[in-house]
Amino acid sequence: MSFDVIVVGAGPAGAAIAILLAERGLRILVLDRARFPRPKICGEYLSPETLRILDRLGVLKAVDDAGATPLAGMRISAPDGTAVTGTYRTIGPWRPYRNHALALRREVLDAILVDRVRALGAELRERTRVTDVLVADGHAVGVEAMDAETRVHVFRAPLVVAADGRGSVVARRLGLLRAHPLQRMALVTYVRGVSDCREVGEIFVDPPDYAILNPVAPDRVNMSVVVPLAHAAAWSHRLEDFFAARVSQMPHLARRVAGAERVAPVQAMGPLAYDVAPPTIGGLLLVGDAAGFYDPLTGEGVFSALHGAELASEVAAAALKAGECSAERLATYQRARRRTFAAKARFTHALQFVVAHRRLANLTAHLLVKRPALLDLLLGVVGDYVPPGLLLHPARFG
Repeated sequence: MSFDVIVVGAGPAGAAIAILLAERGLRILVLDRARFPRPKICGEYLSPETLRILDRLGVLKAVDDAGATPLAGMRISAPDGTAVTGTYRTIGPWRPYRNHALALRREVLDAILVDRVRALGAELRERTRVTDVLVADGHAVGVEAMDAETRVHVFRAPLVVAADGRGSVVARRLGLLRAHPLQRMALVTYVRGVSDCREVGEIFVDPPDYAILNPVAPDRVNMSVVVPLAHAAAWSHRLEDFFAARVSQMPHLARRVAGAERVAPVQAMGPLAYDVAPPTIGGLLLVGDAAGFYDPLTGEGVFSALHGAELASEVAAAALKAGECSAERLATYQRARRRTFAAKARFTHALQFVVAHRRLANLTAHLLVKRPALLDLLLGVVGDYVPPGLLLHPARFG
């Protein structure tokens, strides 16, 4: 059987573009090294605007039925203990898709998306590891892959979509991965017994670290601590000890989780930030984390994966219809990505600067205590439904 599109990776980005292109009647092959459902290190936060895309993909009802936790807002604790709570609400003409975000384990979310891929007739091959991308005459023309029995397969299509996450095999084979100066590591586990951790996510800023509590179930909280990579490197074989020591050095977080019990091993992921150069060959699109990643503070991962897949699907469908998947034509997607994500990226960089400096983080928290509407505006930007540029004119709405 021949295919119109090969999608490498069945996480949110890969599943989303497979769904959107299968709905157009295209023949899709999706390859992933895992068998679903499978666990995935993640903050497990779905912004209000992410819910719009999940609805478009036809899976929001399944997400609700799976027990996703509604989050009305975020509570942020500054280094000096000042705490502010913002809510997702209408800001001028900008309304959240729902008046809340959601928290859901990635194991559950990804399985729901994969089930939707299957339901639309796309071919999904699990436990199939892509080992190389095939290039001829300046175009990607397919991939080489190995199945669970170590048999090698060659699949061909006029368009390859790399959605294979951080450390993408496709991006690495083509020499597109670039180091990033922001060197951080995330340590992630689950805890239970955190009192009244149900209706909002919680962020604790304590430079050079920050931590996030995200209630993914009635008594199960995703607990993430982000630290400089250099601080954690020597502890790679003693992550549990390093995690406990780091939490104890964040006094407001330590008090918040006092008496809580870890119910999963501590897992690490890093370096978090990396750049990916745009492809210079035809027949190739990069979506999700395969296109680059910065930092998880604003919970950007799943939204950018899904929205990037939306952008890529429009360009891919038009290119396939025209019978031309040249690098020039597909570069329309890169330009759309820059237009769509550049302002949020600048906002995230600015936020990282604030949380990296203790005095500035405290001053910002004191300002937000006096101007709670400004905090809601900030949260609207974090929630992906308010344009970041609005923060340049906060008096109009905050």
